[in-house]
Amino acid sequence: MMMKVLTTMPPLLVSLALVSTGLAQNAEPGRGPNESANGPPASQTTAEVSAPVLHIKSVEIMRSAHAPVIDIIRVRAMVSTAGWEEAELIPLSRSVPADGILELIMVARAPAQAAEATGFEEVEAIFPLEGNHPFKGVNVHSASDSVSVSQLPGYAEGKIPGEDCRKCVGKTFIAKGATTPAGNASSDLVREEQLPAATRIVRPSEGIPSADSNPNRLTLILNKEGKVTAAVWD
Repeated sequence: MMMKVLTTMPPLLVSLALVSTGLAQNAEPGRGPNESANGPPASQTTAEVSAPVLHIKSVEIMRSAHAPVIDIIRVRAMVSTAGWEEAELIPLSRSVPADGILELIMVARAPAQAAEATGFEEVEAIFPLEGNHPFKGVNVHSASDSVSVSQLPGYAEGKIPGEDCRKCVGKTFIAKGATTPAGNASSDLVREEQLPAATRIVRPSEGIPSADSNPNRLTLILNKEGKVTAAVWD
């Protein structure tokens, strides 16, 4: 598994004053997190789209020891391939939630093109909160899971992600519940239950009903013998 921490710009401090007007960072009602009043940034093209990261690895809330006191939310996550940039944490609520839990989603700018499976990479983002914030906990979402910290400061880890498929090509695919062929070593098999939940399996006799792009979807191409000939995050 490859690890790479991307340097990201921290979002604005969230205070009680901001809670009354909305928690979105540099965003206005009706606009996405990367849009301003004048539309998308000039550097952003239609291919440069923010998407949820694949998996939350850990959530840590640290509290400063000296005044003015702030809480800093630090999130580490896994993305499907190299090339993801500008990871950030975006609030999902524009008011104080009834349960006091701040709901965030971690997103990053996905690669413009489909990429071969070469191993997950790690990204990181932070989100500071002023000391007088009203939140008692934090829940951070990804494309496939979420990780909660029920008290501040605190720390929690996510589950281990599925197979990254960097070594899947050439191996035999075994569907969930199928019998393993005799004479095959476990190292020569790709088991469906070990793959990410949204994995798409394309067999030679099957059509592909949709050409939509999803940087968090792993696609495995099989040949007539059931061996993986390509593994792509598309």
